[in-house]
Amino acid sequence: MMVTSNFTTIPIIDVAPLLAKCDDPNGTDDKDLLEVVAMLDEACRGVGFFYLKGHGVPDSLVRDVRDSTRSFFRLQDEEKLKIKLTSKSGFRGYQLIKENITKGLPDLHEAIDLYKEIEPGMYGQLGTTLVGSNQWPENPTRMKSVMEKYVDLLKEVSRKIMRGIALALGGPVDTFEQEQMAGDQFWVMRLIGYPGSNSNSKNTDSVGCGAHTDYGLLTLVNQDESSSALEVKNQNDEWISAVPIPGTFVCNIGDMLQVWSNGEYRSTVHRVIVDSPKYRVSVPFFYEPNFDAAVEPLEFCKSRNGGVARFEKVVYGEHLVRKVLTNFVSYDF
Repeated sequence: MMVTSNFTTIPIIDVAPLLAKCDDPNGTDDKDLLEVVAMLDEACRGVGFFYLKGHGVPDSLVRDVRDSTRSFFRLQDEEKLKIKLTSKSGFRGYQLIKENITKGLPDLHEAIDLYKEIEPGMYGQLGTTLVGSNQWPENPTRMKSVMEKYVDLLKEVSRKIMRGIALALGGPVDTFEQEQMAGDQFWVMRLIGYPGSNSNSKNTDSVGCGAHTDYGLLTLVNQDESSSALEVKNQNDEWISAVPIPGTFVCNIGDMLQVWSNGEYRSTVHRVIVDSPKYRVSVPFFYEPNFDAAVEPLEFCKSRNGGVARFEKVVYGEHLVRKVLTNFVSYDF
């Protein structure tokens, strides 16, 4: 069935053949791999979201990531605030409920923000805002080791998905691994907790996270399987629920891939609406371009539009920092 921009469901893609063969110089002509590439192309053009099946990340680790996140958020605020996010921490660390802002409105979630660590001078003046190391809590004691193992696996899965997307766009398989693009990719991960609608968090409505698009290349969301809250907006302004499917990640493309594809692929608006009394956790991992990558439409994508670029060049790190600096109610208190 052809997916259109007025989608009512989110496609499920088993990427196992792609992951198994995309690094083989002779594997990109494989029939099963090319079927995955075609499905990625259809999903990215019509929806901007898909479920990622056959990713190879152990179910035990996926659950461990959610369980560690949930254990941390069960702690008293005094304990959680020991790793409080501030500008001095490079915007890494814990935020209380309603401290994160989307389009000027506070989101009803708490979170820990993690970024690829940046040393002073690594990206010159561009990287100054996010210079720092990730903050890890004393409890749960295994959180750091669990999350770092998880990040390493998701970086590799994401790299291979981007190989499939490169082929889907009609480019070389290693398009996004070029030195000036995502050959030294940045990454972001958020550990998010959404209080239930009947909890003691004093929620005044159910917007766990306001409507937005993601900033970078590719997002893989490890969402709580106990309740559904993520919603994706189609071109009829209808909100389509991304119901949790065990064994999958919800995957979506971001602003930078929309630019590189010259608009052929969509960075789709989504939000989180919590209308369950259950506390919900979600862990989105963001696979990004190089921090200092200058992102502009790819030549082979422009050629299909008469050589016309639909987007102006944007430096990923500048785009990210602008977003970060408007994301919090306050970050130095």
